[in-house]
Amino acid sequence: MKMKKNYLLILAFAFGLDNAQVAIGKTTLESASSSIEFGSENRGLVLPWTTSAADVTNVVNGTMIFDINDKKTKIYASNMWKDLSVDSTGSVDSTLQDGLTERNNAKLSVGTVTSTPGILVLEDNNKAMILPKVANAYLNIVAPTAGMIVYDTAKKMLLIYNGTVWTFWKAS
Repeated sequence: MKMKKNYLLILAFAFGLDNAQVAIGKTTLESASSSIEFGSENRGLVLPWTTSAADVTNVVNGTMIFDINDKKTKIYASNMWKDLSVDSTGSVDSTLQDGLTERNNAKLSVGTVTSTPGILVLEDNNKAMILPKVANAYLNIVAPTAGMIVYDTAKKMLLIYNGTVWTFWKAS
């Protein structure tokens, strides 16, 4: 793993991810206040799958995961896990990852690198991530994956897929 981690860090610095904005699937950034932005090609962002939220160590507020044990997307906020999926009928086929060795130290940082744990850590304290934006994502993302999140531009809502159904979140 050490080789892969070093390779990721070299790539990050080669592309200027140590103090930059990143655009994935697009060439023009929408906001100067974003760390990462995604294109809108009927795709979402798939969160990391964990065997159980209880197995996540050194967790910090703002961490998001897909818990394959109870098939729910969760966010760690106010020092506790909160369910974002709501529906309990999720489905996930984890056979592709079941035999893999966990790489506990794998991390890609965008911004000034800190010791904050995570797989993809947006390190800036004054920038945010802009989720993939898709109109009618629940119709237009043909084969969503468990743990997928996307901003639906038609519904103006956050959508979260648990492997079976979408959960719709609207800011109140």
